[in-house]
Amino acid sequence: MSSRTYHIPQGGLPPQTDLLSGRAVFTTAYAVIPGSVQRDIVISYLPHWDNTRVWVLARPLSGFAETFSHYLMEIAPAGGSDIPEPEKDAEGALFVVGGQVVLKLAGKESELTAGGFAYIPPGCAWSLRNRGRAPAQLHWIRKLYQRVPGLADPEPIVTNEQSIGPTPMPDTEGRWATTRFVDPADLRHDMHVTIVTFEPGATIPFAETHVMEHGLYVLEGKAVYRLNRDWVEVEAGDYMWLRAFCPQACYAGGPGRFRYLLYKDVNRHMNLRQGVPLI
Repeated sequence: MSSRTYHIPQGGLPPQTDLLSGRAVFTTAYAVIPGSVQRDIVISYLPHWDNTRVWVLARPLSGFAETFSHYLMEIAPAGGSDIPEPEKDAEGALFVVGGQVVLKLAGKESELTAGGFAYIPPGCAWSLRNRGRAPAQLHWIRKLYQRVPGLADPEPIVTNEQSIGPTPMPDTEGRWATTRFVDPADLRHDMHVTIVTFEPGATIPFAETHVMEHGLYVLEGKAVYRLNRDWVEVEAGDYMWLRAFCPQACYAGGPGRFRYLLYKDVNRHMNLRQGVPLI
C-alpha cells in the first residue's frame, strides 16, 4: 500500500471516427458513468468558483441519488472559491487526486496534494484555492447534515490517505481492506467517505443488499462488479451509483489493485416523512 495512483479525467472530445457504443448504463437500481464520457462537452460551472469546471457525477433526483451530490472538479491555477458552499446545512468531503490546493477551514490553512482528504462540518467557513502552476483535480461530496439532539456536530478533519493504515476485512488476509477517514463508531457522522482496496483476485463473496445508498468512483485498476442482476466491467475513471438495497458484489480481475472512493449514508433513523429537502 506504499504507492498510490489516482485517476484524473482527461476531458477533451473523442474523434468523430469513434463508435457510439459504450458502457454507460442508467437503471432504476444503479447507474454506471464511464470515465470515457467525462468529456468537455458535459462539464458544468458553479457560481462563485473561479477558473473551475465540474463533472456532476450524482445529484438528488427522482429515481437517482437521494442523499448526496458528487462533483469531480478541475481547478485551474489561481482558481477556486472564497464562498464555495451555498447551503448552510451542508457538510462536505474533499479528496484530491491531482495537483495541489490550499484549503482554509475553520481559520486554518492546509495544503492538500494527491491523497489529501478533508471533512467539512455543516456551517463551517472554508475556502479553496489553487496556488500552483498546474491544474488540480478533486472530488467534492455534499450532503445535508442530519442533526440529532444530544449529538454535537462533527469536527473538521484534514489528513492524507498515506497517513492512515487500511483496515482489512475479517478473514481476507488483507486482500480486501478499507481506508477510513472517520471513526465508524462516531455517531456524529451521518456519512462515510472511504477508500476500498482489492488486491488482484480479491472478491466480495456475496451479494451485499442493504439500506445504504452508495456512490463509487474507481481510482485505480479494473474489476467486474455485480449490480443488481448484471455483471458490469469497470475501470479507473468510472463512476457507479447504487440505490438502497441494490445487490452488489465484486471480483478484482485485473493485474493490479482495484480501488474506489466510496460514499454511503450511515448512522441515522430512516426518514418517515416525505418532502424533506435534499441537496
